[in-house]
Amino acid sequence: MRGLIILTLTFSTGLSACVGTTGQDPLDPIRNGVDAPQGTVVLRDAVDGLLVGDRLMEAGEYELALRAYYRAGAEDGLTADVLTSIGSANLQLGRIGQAEQQFRSALDVDETFIPAWNNLGVVLMEQGEYGEARRVFQQAFALDSGHSDAIRDNLRLAIARMENAVYAGDNNENGPELIRRGGGVYELHSDP
Repeated sequence: MRGLIILTLTFSTGLSACVGTTGQDPLDPIRNGVDAPQGTVVLRDAVDGLLVGDRLMEAGEYELALRAYYRAGAEDGLTADVLTSIGSANLQLGRIGQAEQQFRSALDVDETFIPAWNNLGVVLMEQGEYGEARRVFQQAFALDSGHSDAIRDNLRLAIARMENAVYAGDNNENGPELIRRGGGVYELHSDP
C-alpha cells in the first residue's frame, strides 16, 4: 500500500511540473524570460519560405515547395516574387491554368517583374498560344534589356513555333521541353 501512495504522489508532482502555475510551459526558457544555457544556439526566426521552396523545387519536391511558398505568402504577403514562385510550383505539378493565373496576378502586383513575364510566356507556349507567348517574351526581353539568354532563347522558340504553326498547321507532337534555370525562371528547349 505504501508503494501505491508514493507512486501517486510522484505522478502528481511530475504532472504539476509539466503544467506549471503560470499556464506556460516551464521547459520553454524563451517564453519564460530565462536565457538558454551558454553556448546553446536559439533559433528565433524561421528560414525564409521562398528559400525553402526554391531548394525543394531543385530537389523535385514540388508539392512541398508549393506549401513553403504559401507559407512565405502568409508571412511576407503575396508579392510578385511569391506569386511567381507559387505559379512555378503549379507549373511543375502540371497545373497549367493555375500557374497562368498566378503569373498574371504577379504581373498585376508588379508589371516589371521579369520572371513572371518569362514564366507566363512558358505557360502560353505549353498551351499552344504562340502569338501571345511571343508578345509576352518580347515584353520580358525588353524589361531585361536583352541580358538573359534564357529569355532570348524562349523568344526565338516562340517566334519559330508561331511561324511553324502558320505554315505547318501546328502538327508538332513533340512539344518543347521545360528546363528550370534557377530563381523561378524556366526555359523552353526544343529540337528544331
